[in-house]
Amino acid sequence: MAACDTCGNDYDTPMTVTQHGETHTFDSFECAAHLMAPTCAHCGVRVLGHGTRAGSSVYCCEHCVPEDARVAT
Repeated sequence: MAACDTCGNDYDTPMTVTQHGETHTFDSFECAAHLMAPTCAHCGVRVLGHGTRAGSSVYCCEHCVPEDARVAT
């Protein structure tokens, strides 16, 4: 059994996820998202989909991207 890196639950069928050379153990996708998913630079929600990048920041949607960070097309 292995303990979840997020909640500490000892689970008999954990999963491991490796990101940027670091491996973590989880008991659910929810715990993986809490630890690994980026947060929107504007509203703070976890970005579970593609999101939007502006510079070095990640946003959950185009609405959250500040006007001065938008690229003119």
